[in-house]
Amino acid sequence: DNKTDFFVGKWACITTGTPGGDGKSFVVLQRNAEGKLTGYTKSEKESDPKTDFTRVDEKEKSVTVYFKARGYDVYIYLEKVDDNHLTGSTMDMFDTNATRVIKTATPPAAPAK
Repeated sequence: DNKTDFFVGKWACITTGTPGGDGKSFVVLQRNAEGKLTGYTKSEKESDPKTDFTRVDEKEKSVTVYFKARGYDVYIYLEKVDDNHLTGSTMDMFDTNATRVIKTATPPAAPAK
């Protein structure tokens, strides 16, 4: 089975129109030993703690992640647009878009003369 594990990886999310303004965060998904998607969400601030997902519902072309934030049960629904983009909503209220974070290789240093 050489199907790529589409949702696995780090996604940069932006949620627009929330009462607190546009929210930027990361959704990080990985596959556990049982083959289920797990992961966490984290704000852009490096110092902020990550929030583990309490549940991840995976379908062929979408994923919904559930977590607790400020005492609320929150969920984000994301649907595949293309290889590196997802679109959906947070709590069925706020538009959410995600872009795959692609690790760029460090170019080799110029050879010493």
